Amino acid sequence: MGAQRDLRRARRRGDLARRAAPELTRAAGVVREVRVPALVAPPAAGSTADIPFTNAAQAPDDVVVLRKRGDRWTPVTAAAFAAAVETTAKGLIAAGLAPGDRIALMARTSYEWAVLDFAVWAAGGVSVPVYATSSAAQIEWILRDSGAAWCVVETAEHAAAARAAIGALGTGAAPRLWVLDEGALDDLAASGRDVPGGETGARRAALGQDSVATIVYTSGTTGRPRGCVLTHGNLHAEAANLVELLKPVFEEVTGQTPATLVFLPLAHILGRTIQIACLSARIRIGHCPSVKPDELRPELASFRPTFLVGVPYLFEKIHDTGRATAERMGRGASFERADRVAVAWAEAALAAHHGTGPGPRPGLRLARGLYDLLVYRRVRKALGGRVRYAISGGSPLDRRLNLFFFGCGIVVYEGYGLTETTSAATIVPPLEPRPGTVGRPLPGTSVRIADDGEVLVRGGVVARAYWKDPAATRASRRGEWFATGDLGGLDADGYLTITGRKKDIIVTSGGKNVSPSVLEDRLRSRPPVGQCMVVGEGRPFVAALVTLEPAALAHWLTVRKRPLDTPVEELRDDPALRADVQRAVDYANEAVSRAEAIRAFTIVAGEFTEENGLLTPSMKVKRPAVADAYAEEVARLYGD
Repeated sequence: MGAQRDLRRARRRGDLARRAAPELTRAAGVVREVRVPALVAPPAAGSTADIPFTNAAQAPDDVVVLRKRGDRWTPVTAAAFAAAVETTAKGLIAAGLAPGDRIALMARTSYEWAVLDFAVWAAGGVSVPVYATSSAAQIEWILRDSGAAWCVVETAEHAAAARAAIGALGTGAAPRLWVLDEGALDDLAASGRDVPGGETGARRAALGQDSVATIVYTSGTTGRPRGCVLTHGNLHAEAANLVELLKPVFEEVTGQTPATLVFLPLAHILGRTIQIACLSARIRIGHCPSVKPDELRPELASFRPTFLVGVPYLFEKIHDTGRATAERMGRGASFERADRVAVAWAEAALAAHHGTGPGPRPGLRLARGLYDLLVYRRVRKALGGRVRYAISGGSPLDRRLNLFFFGCGIVVYEGYGLTETTSAATIVPPLEPRPGTVGRPLPGTSVRIADDGEVLVRGGVVARAYWKDPAATRASRRGEWFATGDLGGLDADGYLTITGRKKDIIVTSGGKNVSPSVLEDRLRSRPPVGQCMVVGEGRPFVAALVTLEPAALAHWLTVRKRPLDTPVEELRDDPALRADVQRAVDYANEAVSRAEAIRAFTIVAGEFTEENGLLTPSMKVKRPAVADAYAEEVARLYGD
């Protein structure tokens, strides 16, 4: 209910969305390019490394981080955070880190990660994030390719993998290794005591907007990851414009003091840029090392953020958990009605907001009020109880699910971007939600649709190059535009919709082009489906491999009073289970033509996970790996 109130309040305050008015270019009556002017000009000097020290000078007593110690969130002031960065940077300098040296950071999302990131920059270095789940082989490739001479890891398990990777590098200088759980930050602070006080200031002064800040390796759905070279200017263009665009919503309109819990991996560019943006704006942040709903939920309850940045998986699981809880209480039908009411109310409320409808009718408003007491407040409570806004990125969020959360009182802004665009290249503008799209260009960014439907991006957020790979850099450019490899379209108001990935397009034996992501995103949003993959290249029709989400399967078995250890092999032909999956398939098929629809599916054992090599750390399916792992199941789908 607060979300709609905020929309009305913003209208009375002059409509914040007008601050980022788009400039549209049309061809034959169709929008082909949209540009949004920057809200923040590039600074003449300085870099991201200055953020903690600027905060300490301007507002030393402001709380910028809440650090979890035991069961309590302990405030960390701007002055204290800058001091931690300074002492750690001195330790790196004492250890021999020279300006421009690369240092790998492998840890879960944490306060220590934030300190290290800024300390590397304060020492003049270049950070190279590594996912905490990386194997020794993956670590070896990143260390070898980046030339990192230093490596910081979190746990003994990480250290073992890193040592194996370092051993495989062969002759030459082995990267020095620090382990956070063994007191690395304390050791660095102690070793840096003799470094002159002005050394970090001099190294920061030597950095500019064109200086390399970080080399971020792509997830690698096919082949080896490539290092994206991001400058301090890239990070500023992203973070500063995000803050200028969204902070008035998160603060002025709502009247709340903005705070968020960072739980996405900081090795992923989205989590990283959100952290940078929040610290630059002195928006309070906390850290949670896990994105697993069962581990994240209690942290959300204790931190109580006012806004969140997540991926569709989080919103899907919050919705599925609500449904499963209701069914266990014998109120499954009530949840289904609440779901329909939320979506219907959201559709009507948004139509009124955009001037295309009268708004929710009295009966719908009454129903929504009833279900707010019974269901929606529980959904808000699952996110901490104070969340009014959320940002979703990484992959498309099902439109209906977006509407459900809007009906629950939470506006979800979708965004779109890649590592190569320093995360968000587009985002839904403030208080102008349009579920089903990924918004307009971030201020300072332009988006163009090429003749073949590929999405092209230009602006300060675009990475300079791929590390040591000029051929790949050249191949990714269309003149002054970066070619994303994604397909999409712009509507009449400049909102972007992503329809698929060029390299993933399936061509059936009948010559029909099918974008699997449209089907997969909708299929995955419906229980009991876990992960899935659409197949059909060179085949007469489209089919799907479907895994079962463990919690949804356990719930399904419990409701039917069947043993929880029943193997999937015994269930895959169960008529009731197949009927539930078929309903998910039918929902997916609603988004496509009959020729593109899924005509057959098989339920496969196991899961697609990062651990078994079938998912990337950013939750993207490794299609060739899945096709190899389930080659026999695919063959049976087509009667081979």
